[in-house]
Amino acid sequence: MVLWDFDGPICRLFAGYSAEGVANDLVEWLGGRGLHELLKESERETVDPQVVLRAVDCRHPGSDLVAELEERLTQEELKAAASAMPTAYADILIRTWTAVGARLAITTNNSPRMVRSYLSGRGLLDCFAPHVYGRTQDLHRLKPDPHCLNQALRAIGAAPQAALMIGDAPSDLIAAREAGVPFLGYARNEEKERPLRKAGAEHVVSSLLPVLEVVRTRT
Repeated sequence: MVLWDFDGPICRLFAGYSAEGVANDLVEWLGGRGLHELLKESERETVDPQVVLRAVDCRHPGSDLVAELEERLTQEELKAAASAMPTAYADILIRTWTAVGARLAITTNNSPRMVRSYLSGRGLLDCFAPHVYGRTQDLHRLKPDPHCLNQALRAIGAAPQAALMIGDAPSDLIAAREAGVPFLGYARNEEKERPLRKAGAEHVVSSLLPVLEVVRTRT
């Protein structure tokens, strides 16, 4: 069984749609509601919209405000998916693994609605469906919490040690460790590789091509 993070290993979600712009829009939306001071300065200046969402949830967990903010982020992710850049060799690797009988699942902090939309557009949804596990309004269960990985393992009936997690962030690595799943890091450049190595990732690839070649040789 292979557990895939989405943004990074499968595509660059915000390649053509600014994540920083989305984060700024969320901050401005909060400001328009008189909630500017709800965020710390570093959170107001973040380029990651999920930082804004999680900060608000930390202070008002499970609130209508969080639900509305999460929906706004989901809508922005759906827009971003239309111009997302597929990761090189990801599509063919997914199809090859599926063809040889591997069971695949998505375990992501992104919206599962957006993930299904992207995969459907690439003709890949059948390789994963129904095993797409993403962000819910229980934001405390986002990675590095292993909740979505455990969901996938239970649903497919796979032993953790027989699975593999492919991710591009320390939160993916931590979640995999907590779930007892072996981890393969994907880093498209040195900037992405450094935090993975610092977090203790032993195996990191800069391209999915060598993974594809291994899968092909074992068929």
